[in-house]
Order: sequence, then C-alpha cells, then structure tokens
Amino acid sequence: MTKVMVYEGESFDNALRRFRKSVERAGILKDVKRHEIYEKPSAKRKRRLIAARKKEWKRQREEL
Repeated sequence: MTKVMVYEGESFDNALRRFRKSVERAGILKDVKRHEIYEKPSAKRKRRLIAARKKEWKRQREEL
C-alpha cells in the first residue's frame, strides 16, 4: 500500500504528484494492467521467452 503524508502548507497538486510517482515506482499500475485480462499459461511462457531472447540479443549487441 502506497502512502503519502501531506505536509502542512503543501498543495494538493504536489501531494498528488508525489503519490503518482510513488505508485509508479512500486509498480502497482503495471501489475493492475497485467491482471486486467486472463493470460493463458502458454501465452505467458511465450511472452517471457521472447523477452528473454530480446534481452540476450541486446546484451550481445552491447558487447560488440
């Protein structure tokens, strides 16, 4: 759970901005979007495999 203390004299906009950054850093929105729809286990495996390949290609390019 993300919490933001609103300081005395702080505007609502500043507190909201800090809250949004906190939520983004915690990865809450990313997790919510991932759970919005059901993903079959085979699709999840395929997505992770593609991501791993992409990461490996990127790492190999940086070595050159």
